[in-house]
Amino acid sequence: MSDAFDIFLVAPPGLEPVLAEEARAKGFADPRAVPGGVETRGGWPEVWRANLCLRGPARVLVRVASFRAMHLAQLDKRARKVDWAAVLRADRPVKVEATCRKSKIYHAKAAVQRVSRAIAETLGCPVSDESEVVVKVRIDDDLCTISLDTTGEALHKRGHKPAVGKAPMRENLAALFLRQCGFDGAEPVVDPMCGSGTFPIEAAEIASGLYPGRSRSFAFEGLAGFYAGAFAEMKAGVRPQTPQPRFYGFDRDAGAVKNASENAERAGVGAFCQFARQAVSDLEPPEGPPGLVIVNPPYGERIGNRKLLFSLYGALGKTLLERFGGWRVGLVTSDGGLAKATGLPWLPTEPPVAHGGLKVTLWRTGPLA
Repeated sequence: MSDAFDIFLVAPPGLEPVLAEEARAKGFADPRAVPGGVETRGGWPEVWRANLCLRGPARVLVRVASFRAMHLAQLDKRARKVDWAAVLRADRPVKVEATCRKSKIYHAKAAVQRVSRAIAETLGCPVSDESEVVVKVRIDDDLCTISLDTTGEALHKRGHKPAVGKAPMRENLAALFLRQCGFDGAEPVVDPMCGSGTFPIEAAEIASGLYPGRSRSFAFEGLAGFYAGAFAEMKAGVRPQTPQPRFYGFDRDAGAVKNASENAERAGVGAFCQFARQAVSDLEPPEGPPGLVIVNPPYGERIGNRKLLFSLYGALGKTLLERFGGWRVGLVTSDGGLAKATGLPWLPTEPPVAHGGLKVTLWRTGPLA
């Protein structure tokens, strides 16, 4: 196997170009947005770095083989020719998952059995449904692509935030929305309905230069190409900064405010975040230069009655227009009618993004007059 291989960064659908932009900014080789994610190339250190440093992906896959397979015997034969010893360890169990689409091999379970057996018999490693090391087989139009999931538990699980509310914003989604709003760490952020604090905490981490994966483990630690010493050096290579701006979260729910404060402390950014219990109508801009107001308010499908939400969105818009001159606004909702009820001067919207079974849209303004 060559030193460099195809790396696929799985993106929330609709945010592929934003993730490509992040990967480019972090120095990954020629990142290209494609449906479902971003393609780049690199060796094992780049795979580790993608998991450790990038905020936007859901997971990082490495392509280990690609071949045509018209029937199960052919799949079996070609799967045995893959250099499994170059990527998997004989002493670590492995799990195989498969999807088949528009292919002569249409039975995913049969594909899983053949590839599992090929790995077990050529490498000698056990096959287990409980394993964190996952081999993904995708047969699309008779082309079989075999990838390794190098991540394990999805990357939005940063490893330092157990306390979440009813409708949490995933961390990787929050990071991409912040980037889409032009946030680069150099301005204050206010979230008037902060829930478990995802937006202010993510913003504070970006401003501090902290690695998002610093508190967790990854599936690649159980693969053949892993060198613990080199990865430890990579983790130690970051020099966190003390950010100048501050990050503010408000919520009417005292429990949410307590959770958000505890989450910020656990993430190591408690000193740069401020959370308080407060109604939207009492919102005031913090002292200092303007920045970004970003909010993921309740939307009718998930919480409460849509009619009641019109007055909430209206009150939010009125407060921002009256008091937040010079600030930009980002608002995430599945309901365009509610976004328009704010009366804010929205820019043209980007395509909607899948989030928790809904399609949500990021609505953005320029600096408010």
